[in-house]
Amino acid sequence: MNSGFALFLAFGIGVVSGLRSMTAPAIVAWAVNLGWISLSGSHLAFMGSAWAVGIFTLGALAEFVADQLPTTPALAGALIGAIGAIAGGFGGCQARVGLVQGLHVPDIAIAIPEDLIAIGLGLLLDSRF
Repeated sequence: MNSGFALFLAFGIGVVSGLRSMTAPAIVAWAVNLGWISLSGSHLAFMGSAWAVGIFTLGALAEFVADQLPTTPALAGALIGAIGAIAGGFGGCQARVGLVQGLHVPDIAIAIPEDLIAIGLGLLLDSRF
């Protein structure tokens, strides 16, 4: 598979994730389980297990039901969240690469604090609701 097609597929599953956040991992789990995608030897190999397929499928089904409820928030919140995800992904990547190169440290020296910042920020934001 050429890299252009792989990027197209990554974009496509991103679109699916934007539409229904739990559907994308459920579909990937099913694809690995059915042998359509090989993740063997990677940290994501667990995605093909029956447990992962079951958990992600239940999450997707719950999201489908919740989306139909009248109390489900408007699309504007989802769009703002998607913009935030893009900003966090690209901004985080640029910051991480810049810090690793600028400080001449191994990637893990920046990756762990990045994870802690993400957890802390998530907890801070969620505690405000």
